[in-house]
Amino acid sequence: MSATLQDVAALAGVSIKTVSNVVREYQHVRPSTRARVQAAIDELGYVPHSLARRLATGRTGMIAFALPAIETPYFAELAAVVSTEIGGFDYRLLIEQTAGGLADERAVLRGREQGLIDGLIFQPTVLDAEAIEQLRGSTPLVLLGEIAAPPTVDHVMVDNIAAARAATFHLLHSGRTRIAFLGHVPTGGHATAGLRARGYLSALADSGAHRDDDLLIPMTGFGAFAAEAAVVDALEAGVRFDGLVCFDDLAAIGAMKALARSGRVVPDDVGVVGWDDILMSQFTSPGLTTVRPDKSALTRTAFRMLRERMDGADGPGRHELVGFDLVVRGSTAS
Repeated sequence: MSATLQDVAALAGVSIKTVSNVVREYQHVRPSTRARVQAAIDELGYVPHSLARRLATGRTGMIAFALPAIETPYFAELAAVVSTEIGGFDYRLLIEQTAGGLADERAVLRGREQGLIDGLIFQPTVLDAEAIEQLRGSTPLVLLGEIAAPPTVDHVMVDNIAAARAATFHLLHSGRTRIAFLGHVPTGGHATAGLRARGYLSALADSGAHRDDDLLIPMTGFGAFAAEAAVVDALEAGVRFDGLVCFDDLAAIGAMKALARSGRVVPDDVGVVGWDDILMSQFTSPGLTTVRPDKSALTRTAFRMLRERMDGADGPGRHELVGFDLVVRGSTAS
């Protein structure tokens, strides 16, 4: 049987309230008493129950991070950064995977973990601002990503338009004249893809380059396999390009495989830029030039805003942008 608060109090020779104060890290406990209680905790292997902790402190010490797909390298890496960031404040992380599904995203906001978590960091992909506003409960919430946030909710994101412009200008300045965008969604139904395509088109317009809609290469899904198939289809259809801005690094990796299969050499024939700077982008051959969002700043900012809400901060939602870098590697060498 698990040790209880009462067991610790009896072994340490103190009251239950004193044990609770030690568990809550209440400052006004004598060092000798704290040491005695901690020794009893260690001897008995006592672990504070989350609900008991909530009764004592109003907090469970648990933060949820709801993301579309844990198997996607960017989200896996982001979850690791979030875990490290909140661990420094003695919080634990609960991962919620929504698979980009409407029902699961709704369930996250309806509070299926209510009572177990103190706050929620959430990257939705299908819910719009109106639905988020209608569904959100009382749990403090910070949104990540490109979906528009309601005016009452805090939101942190990277400027995707500016980053796509930087990637496109990099290819233009390296002498590329026909630059394609891989990951275009013709219906405009994917917020991230839409913003990145807008940045790409904006850079072409500002540079005076001719717009060719054939260079907006659609993908039927996301990931390396879908990207490889899309590039194969474009090449077989006679689409010609010497530069390629990709929706993300996985798309870039799939594109580079398709280009190699067609006998095209990266970067001699086609310069390729990815997005996210996932770990494997350093190990492609050649190494992948990529947009690197500041994942540390993203998580620090989101958790700071969440802590402020958990501590009772009121007022309208805040919208903050974090920075990015263009990491130049061999895939775009002149």
